[in-house]
Amino acid sequence: MVFKKLLGSLGVGGPTVDTVLDPGAVRPGGSLTGQVHLKGGSADFDIEQITLELVARVEAEDDGGEAEGVAGFGRFTVAGGFRLAAGEQRSVPFTVALPWETPITQLYGQALGIVLGVRTELAVAGANDKGDLDPLTVAPLPVQEAVLEALGRLGFAFKSADLEYGHIRGTGQQLPFYQEIELAPAPQYTHAMLELEVTFLANPGGMEVVLEADKPGGFFSSGHDAVNRHVVSHDGADQRDWNSVVDAWIRQIVASNGHHSAPAPYEHADTHGGHYSHGHHRSGPGMGTAVAAGAAGLAVGVAGGFVAAEVVDEVGDFFEGDDEGDQG
Repeated sequence: MVFKKLLGSLGVGGPTVDTVLDPGAVRPGGSLTGQVHLKGGSADFDIEQITLELVARVEAEDDGGEAEGVAGFGRFTVAGGFRLAAGEQRSVPFTVALPWETPITQLYGQALGIVLGVRTELAVAGANDKGDLDPLTVAPLPVQEAVLEALGRLGFAFKSADLEYGHIRGTGQQLPFYQEIELAPAPQYTHAMLELEVTFLANPGGMEVVLEADKPGGFFSSGHDAVNRHVVSHDGADQRDWNSVVDAWIRQIVASNGHHSAPAPYEHADTHGGHYSHGHHRSGPGMGTAVAAGAAGLAVGVAGGFVAAEVVDEVGDFFEGDDEGDQG
């Protein structure tokens, strides 16, 4: 889907921009490729620069409650310094590297309810206009898929996913937000937790996997969160017994008393356990997706097509609404 606009700052007769991403999902840390198609207006225009911005719909908490907004997480200048003649058509190919912490938007080809986009901005003779917006689809890295697959085999079921504005203390987080994937507990752990939240923080050498269990209260105690952090390498992901590794993680967090302490220094090599606390945390609402967990792992199912349709609409409607706010 492409959301194409006239450059409002130039009025009728200005050039138009239409960015088309190459088909297929990309992965965190991978290359995003495509072309920016320009069409000249009724006169010649000097194109100062063409910029791509990665944007995400995020949730945040403040004193007034919860709010949704748009956060940018990468800007790339892909061209500029040329004159676009009246009526001229020109295509500009580009290749940019996605941040390693880019959230995943799908699992096994099904949408998770995460809204990402690529916004194209055209600077023309001192005027800057957000002229085009395209949805961005991101598939998981092998380690992410393996961890989620193992959780599915253990009996955990997908509930929802969202992006939280804020920073997880004690981690190497780089982006201004983080992704939470919320899972219903496996039957054997329903007595020990109400929900499990998974956050992946990747970098070129490895990945931090942060697990948070929402533990129920008892007769003489209140509920609390138990949080563990583990570090794994990208290397050898296909040779690791992830079922055993993740099962050990879950057993550790079930046994945890929920006390937080500083995590071990980040290492790329093997798996390490630690604890952390959220600088900003909230359990988000369901996004209309459901997961059937079984021998095949976490297989995402869309309830009545609700999520897929909603996500497609929101990519344009949500971000375009943000544009209107910027202009106002």
